[in-house]
Amino acid sequence: MQTPAMQTPAMQTEYAQRRAKLMASIGKGSAVFRSAPMAVMHNDVEYNFRQDSDFFYLTGFNEAEAVAVFAPHHEEHQFILFVQPKDLEKETWAGYRVGVEAAKEQYGADIVYPIAELDEKLPQYLEKADRIYYRLGRDRPFNEKILTHWQKLLATYQRKGFAPTALEDPAPILHPMRQIKSATEIELMRKAAAIAVDAHNRAREFACPGRYEYEVQAEIEHTFGLAGALVAYPSIVASGVNSCVLHYTENNRQMQENDLLLIDAGASYEYYNSDITRTFPISGKFTPEQKTIYEIVLEAQLQSIAQVQPGNPYKQTHDVAVRVIVEGLMGLGLLQGDIEEIIKEEKYKPFYMHKTGHWLGLDVHDAGVYQHGETPHNLEPGQILTVEPGIYISPYIQPVEGQPEVDPRWHGIGIRIEDDVLVTSTGGEVLTSGVPKSVADLER
Repeated sequence: MQTPAMQTPAMQTEYAQRRAKLMASIGKGSAVFRSAPMAVMHNDVEYNFRQDSDFFYLTGFNEAEAVAVFAPHHEEHQFILFVQPKDLEKETWAGYRVGVEAAKEQYGADIVYPIAELDEKLPQYLEKADRIYYRLGRDRPFNEKILTHWQKLLATYQRKGFAPTALEDPAPILHPMRQIKSATEIELMRKAAAIAVDAHNRAREFACPGRYEYEVQAEIEHTFGLAGALVAYPSIVASGVNSCVLHYTENNRQMQENDLLLIDAGASYEYYNSDITRTFPISGKFTPEQKTIYEIVLEAQLQSIAQVQPGNPYKQTHDVAVRVIVEGLMGLGLLQGDIEEIIKEEKYKPFYMHKTGHWLGLDVHDAGVYQHGETPHNLEPGQILTVEPGIYISPYIQPVEGQPEVDPRWHGIGIRIEDDVLVTSTGGEVLTSGVPKSVADLER
């Protein structure tokens, strides 16, 4: 279990501010958030617990089998928690619990109940709401529980004249809040970035022909652990042709002379994540073909990062990267035709099949929309996104109709370069700039 630091008064204040903002937005509604379930593997062996990000964002509470209710219209209790009670026997096996009494003091709830009392106590916080805010998720039994309570309350509408008459997803309210990071969140993400920077730099020093990908992975994750962090996602350590597999995680190949090594690895520090990718020659020198492709990807990334400006459409980072990549591949004869047609019809996708980034925060692919229908989402200060263009020339690449066959000398070159970028009032601040990426810095 990743256990965030004990809530300081400053953090308690921040969680309270988030709850107040949510409750101001839901008005006469009631919102229900469920903790992440405790995952079980086989024969009662448990995975590490990871709290639901929305639940954690609002409460800071890091245990399973918990429910948070927000009822701004209730006369006595606006923030209600249901948690597991203290149980010495169970805690001996599975770890300490905060318990009902301490949860009220430590987490600022107006009242805390044992989770076993949820069905009995929940209706009083829903009955006078005009709607219930709850996100139907993968926990089907709990979905059914909320739907059952809602149906029972709806049945009383004719007699009482009030009941929640709608079920609404809270994400359109909560997730824009999560997109804009507070000063505290930004500092946690700087820490997560700094840890990952150290790990990537250690990996580049350690990697050499003859070693195995998993040895490099071990060095990266050892560095995370020494700094009190966990892996943000399964580490990708992809040498040679493996660099052309976007989510390669086997990490079991022995590295060879003249291989490229693509490392995509990020740290999770107190639930906040970093996400860095670097690609470098493990023998110390790029081959001419590797260097040519690398320079195209680097130029695409630098121009894309330059688009991280408040007010710019989010998708502009991708559009710019695509154009640089297409121009570069056309210059090498790997694409041919009219550039506008190639871009419009996405004929570049055999080489570049993913988007140029994503939101970053409590989740690696963090909460928030990328566009509103046909209307672009514009960047705002406080948002953090990744910028990660790439080119992948698999030996099994299948060009689209009308495009040339790929000369085998390009086969097996996979390159991605990724940084985490904070939108500021004046532009973009690269939080992960401590990992070198120029050709001069990578060659030795």
